[in-house]
Amino acid sequence: MLLNRFIGVVLTVAAGLAGATPAPAAKPRLYLTTELSAPSSMLDGGRVAGIATDKVREAMQRAGVDYTIAILPWKRAYNAALQRRDACVYSTTRTPEREALFKWVGPTDIAQWVLMGRADRRLQLRSLEDARGLRIGTYNGDARDAYLRTRGFTVDATSNDLANPEKLLLGRIDLWAASMRSGSTVLARLGYDKQVVPLLVFNETGVYLACNRGVPDEVVARLNAAFDGIARDGTGRRIERGYENWVPPAPRP
Repeated sequence: MLLNRFIGVVLTVAAGLAGATPAPAAKPRLYLTTELSAPSSMLDGGRVAGIATDKVREAMQRAGVDYTIAILPWKRAYNAALQRRDACVYSTTRTPEREALFKWVGPTDIAQWVLMGRADRRLQLRSLEDARGLRIGTYNGDARDAYLRTRGFTVDATSNDLANPEKLLLGRIDLWAASMRSGSTVLARLGYDKQVVPLLVFNETGVYLACNRGVPDEVVARLNAAFDGIARDGTGRRIERGYENWVPPAPRP
């Protein structure tokens, strides 16, 4: 009698388990890092915004991925994506040296590498070789810094790229290796357009969301599909147009 009752309980529990609705799988969650680099990524009322940021947010929504975004100095932002299995960093230049370090999503944008100089010096650069021997301002951990160092150019790195225009105007460097979107009006918005001028575009490259190797391939594939859709349906261009009249806030007195 007791045996029959025990068997009945087991069968009832088994039937209940078999008929239970499985719990929905948790949405993937990523830790995203970036740097202050307006108008690509910046703080707007305490919220991270900007052209690349808005594209990344749109891709996350389309791919069904939860996320947080942290603005950090570039080296910390980059190292977080190397060290944390749930982390990605943007906007990251995709170079042969970095290719195997990350899983790549994007591109988030296309950037031009430009040598900038003082307008009053009237330097003439026909090729990158013409800059050999001149002091070129870069910043720590950046792909432009590595690109120029490995080719034997004289670089002077800083921890903040926007310190380079001031260094240029003070004569501490001869050139600034900047990254600009095609048609960028950043110099005008920062008030440097009459003093700092582009001299030579020496490279054009895509920039990406670079994800730790531990991020699942399926998540990376969904995000890449989302970026393809953003480019194809015009959302990317709409986001870019939304920042065409952006003006940086006036510095605090």
